[in-house]
Amino acid sequence: MKKKRQRIRSFFSRFDSLSLLKWLVGLFFILFLILPLLSVFIVSFTGQPVNILGSLVNMDILQTNIERLTNASLEHYEKLVAGGTYYHALKNSLMLSLGVSTFVILMCLPIAYGFARTTMPFKKVFAALCTLPIIVPTFISAAGFIIMFGRTGWATTLFQTLGGDGTIFNVYSMTGIVLVQIFFFFPFALWPMVAAFKLSDISLEEASHNLGAKSWLTMAFITLPLALPGIISSALLIFTVSFSDFGTPIILAPDGLNLIVVEAYREISGFFNWAGASILTVVMVIVAAFFFWLQRLVTKGKNYGTLSGKPKQLKQNSNRWVTTSLAIYTGIVVLIPLLAVLSVGVQSFATTWGADLLPRGFTLDHYQMIFSRSTNNIVNSIVLALGALVISVVISTLISYFVVRQNAVKLDFISSIPLIVPGIALGIAFIQTFNTAPLKLTGTAVILIIAYAIRRMPYMIRSTMGTMMSIKPDIEEASINLGASKLMSIMTVVGPLMLPGIAAGSILVFVTVIKETSVTILMAPSDWAPMSLVVFQNLLRGEVYTASAMAILIIIIVLILQFVANKITKNSLY
Repeated sequence: MKKKRQRIRSFFSRFDSLSLLKWLVGLFFILFLILPLLSVFIVSFTGQPVNILGSLVNMDILQTNIERLTNASLEHYEKLVAGGTYYHALKNSLMLSLGVSTFVILMCLPIAYGFARTTMPFKKVFAALCTLPIIVPTFISAAGFIIMFGRTGWATTLFQTLGGDGTIFNVYSMTGIVLVQIFFFFPFALWPMVAAFKLSDISLEEASHNLGAKSWLTMAFITLPLALPGIISSALLIFTVSFSDFGTPIILAPDGLNLIVVEAYREISGFFNWAGASILTVVMVIVAAFFFWLQRLVTKGKNYGTLSGKPKQLKQNSNRWVTTSLAIYTGIVVLIPLLAVLSVGVQSFATTWGADLLPRGFTLDHYQMIFSRSTNNIVNSIVLALGALVISVVISTLISYFVVRQNAVKLDFISSIPLIVPGIALGIAFIQTFNTAPLKLTGTAVILIIAYAIRRMPYMIRSTMGTMMSIKPDIEEASINLGASKLMSIMTVVGPLMLPGIAAGSILVFVTVIKETSVTILMAPSDWAPMSLVVFQNLLRGEVYTASAMAILIIIIVLILQFVANKITKNSLY
């Protein structure tokens, strides 16, 4: 009996306030990430909603869930494999992602080499322009392509003026989706590839030249193989980003083209087909997780480079023909997304713009309208982003501490799961899980804020974890030795030292929440509609001029925040 009491005292002595916080963080992820994904997984077998939380407080719900579980089957998976709409949606999405990732890598290879290995002119300008596509929400990118290449687009008009017939290409097609994703996703692959070219050991290239190999042979058999891990990793990353993209296909996909993200959205928002939405959600998560795992495997498991203790000077190619050609090529690539964004900007000031190169007149009425009619939406975006930011800061700071100081591997893993969950999948999982008591949150701002925080928290965690690693434990130990508790030491000593990482991560979270599309469109209640939802709804209603004005406002906000983030992190991309 005495030993039992001692064990109880020992347990509670270890269970201090910091341990309680650790359990609460774990509970947060179990409740708002693991449980929703588990619920959707179960529904993919039952074909009908199974509310796990409701079973804990309502016997009728528990009984209904038991009945539905007894009728669980592989029927919906068999339909997916057998063919039909879902099969073709998955096939089309895989083909789209494979095509986009292939074209992006081929397009980025010369640009990455130009940045890393040559004295290509205008590097600073190109670096800024290559960053622009990342900050533009994808449905705005799609709108820009419509203004350019639609049936009455200015690029189409120019093409017809020069003797062309019809349109350059059908923007409402797989081709249109591929082109938008290529020109607005390529920065995700470009900068890792630049880093791969910079980190390759150039001594092997010099040896190749000294042995008489021509430049193209050295490039093909030395330079590219050394950069191969970065290239493969970039291709897998682009595949995942393209597969999960919702904004582009929802605007450009024609009725006959089935894509998995659009199909999942239609199943839940148009038909409330829980079986179909759940099976598509499970498939999206599995595919995204598989390619994310491959990307991690390539990054961590392979190393094609060579290292030595000798410092080496990176000799850059200054051949005028090479640098000029690369500059022209890079300029053409960055010009396409720049023109798309500028087209949206011009349309935001246009009175009318039809089959002409320029609008027939200009006005500020569209901006006056959004500031008078949509002020609440602007405020909603800021409030929702701030709410998600507060949650992200608190939880990410604690996770970084637990992972770095206490080697909380499980917590590190569970906090990385949102990286592999597409926004549409997370939205469907949340709607399914939190639509009844005891946590009836569907249709409220609270669940939207939590979804934003869950989805973007990994960015904050990576930022704060890097800062946490640079803080020596002896500073914290000195505080504890002077009488402060561990929690007080974290709040008064560790917390302030983490402010640079918190500030950089905060801006990144705020920026990504402001332009978030998939979760917003699926989950935002009408009285809490943010700017991104207003743009999307206006585009669907044909109110393209006010949609363009709101889109430009989003881009300006994101640009300002991105500029501040770059100043804080002192990050140079070139």
